[in-house]
Parts: sequence; C-alpha cells; structure tokens
Amino acid sequence: MTEGLRIAEVERDTGIGKDTLRVWERRYGFPNPERDDAGERIYPMEQIERLRIIRRLMDQGLRPGKIITQDLSALLQLLDTQTSQTVDPERYMQCNGMLKLLRMHRGHELRHSLNRILVKEGLQRFITHTVLPMNDVVGDSWLRGELSVPEEHLYTEQIQNVIRHAIQLQPAMTQPPRILLTTFPNEEHGLGLLMVEAMCTAEGAQCTSLGTRLPLSDIASYASNGGFDVVAVSFSAAYPGRDALKDLAQFRDLLAPEIVIWAGGSALLSRKAEITGVRIITEIDAVPRLVAQWRHTHELGA
Repeated sequence: MTEGLRIAEVERDTGIGKDTLRVWERRYGFPNPERDDAGERIYPMEQIERLRIIRRLMDQGLRPGKIITQDLSALLQLLDTQTSQTVDPERYMQCNGMLKLLRMHRGHELRHSLNRILVKEGLQRFITHTVLPMNDVVGDSWLRGELSVPEEHLYTEQIQNVIRHAIQLQPAMTQPPRILLTTFPNEEHGLGLLMVEAMCTAEGAQCTSLGTRLPLSDIASYASNGGFDVVAVSFSAAYPGRDALKDLAQFRDLLAPEIVIWAGGSALLSRKAEITGVRIITEIDAVPRLVAQWRHTHELGA
C-alpha cells in the first residue's frame, strides 16, 4: 500500500475536517483514499499535497467546488495567480527579496531587512503590510516544495524575534483593556497570536501572553484571577474549523461572562457561527477597532 496518513492525521495536517473530506470524496471523487486491511481510509501523500493547496486557496476566498478536481499543476498555477493578485506588486517584490535570503540561509541579513522595514513603517503597519504578505509568500513557497522545513522554521524564528523585540520597546502600557493571549491545547503555532499582541500593544492595551497549548480550564482561571478584560486566542490553518468553534463554545462556558473572547486565525476564516461573548476576527487590521470599541463601550457603561 502507498505510504500515507489516516483521516484524523489528514485533518490535523490540512485543517480540513473529516466530515468535509468524506463529503468531497462522495461529491467530487477527490480525495480518493486507499483502504487498509481494516477498511480504514489511507490518504497518499500526493493527495495530501493537493489538499494543502486547496485549503490555502479556500482561505483566499475560492470555493471548493471550483478547485477540488484540478490537478496539482493547475492548483499551483492558481496559487501563484492568487498570491500575485492579493499582494501589492511592490510588496511582492520585497517579499521575494527576503525569500531569497531565506533560501540562501542568510538569517542575519533577513532579520536586518525586517528590522529596517519595521523602523520605517512602525509596528502596526509592519504587521499588516509586511508580515502578512510575507507569511503568504513563505507559506506558498513551502506548499510548492521550494522551501525546506528548516528554512520555514528559520523564517518563523526570525519574524517572531523581530516582533517580540519591537513589543518590548513599546512604552509601558497602563490603559485598559487588559488582554490575555494564548492558544488552546491543540494549537502549537504562536505567530498569529504574537501579531495580535503587537497590534494591541501599539494601541496602548495591557497585554500578557502565556504562549501556546494551555488547558481551557487553566486559561479561564488565570483570566478571572488576573482581572483580565479580554482573552485573545488564535487558530492556525492546521486547526480544524469545526473543532475551533466547538472548543470556543466550551471555553465560553468556562470563562466569566464579563470577559470578552477575541478569536482569529485561518481556521476561522470560512466559519460563520455566532457565539455570545466571542468576537471572530477575520482581518488583523480590525484589531485596533476592537480595542477602540471595547474602550468606548466601557466608557459609556462607567
């Protein structure tokens, strides 16, 4: 049998839910898994590669029915087209220049370039106009097999170091809201959370990050005991959207009702569920507005 992954592993790898995979299999004939001796689905790696790109394209707004039946070559071409259309041409050239440094393993020069842009643009614009498109370009290059896993990790480490240093240089914050940032137990990716922290810190909010993968009950207890106003959590593309909403609902029940939840990330882009006390963030440039809205609401209630 061809080497591959079981359906639960595919869900974790791609962020596409198990139910969705089964529906696509029936409706479109793809994916087309093999079966092991026990009749369990086994997905070959080449199909997983296509599913990763399909998920990426769906995050960019394409409907699955338009892309699922396309072969790998067509999907990669569409990915190139989408990226070039969604990223400003000047920014795209800038990102590709830094991508070249990444491929040449010139991490020090990459960090210097990022810091130079940060000084020129300021923290919030750096996040929205450099980090976001750079994330897309790096992610697309990894999907095409043009970046190795160590190179992708090098990028993540460098960009996180630059953002953390910039946050540390911000003036001491004493204004509300007090924001607690973390991720749920099955989410190990922290870059999105760090980007939100940077956006909030630049607005003068008091931010405390606990890092990733905390039990829900521990987050709720810490938020209540620490007198936090907001808990911000992020879900990467590897976190199945269905599970994200279920876990958010469970966490909402554990958390004190006066504490607001802000939730964002790729896993929630196509989700349209409403949970009382939870704000879904689909664009990171909306974060400053959320801070302003919280302050306005609580000034009116004072």
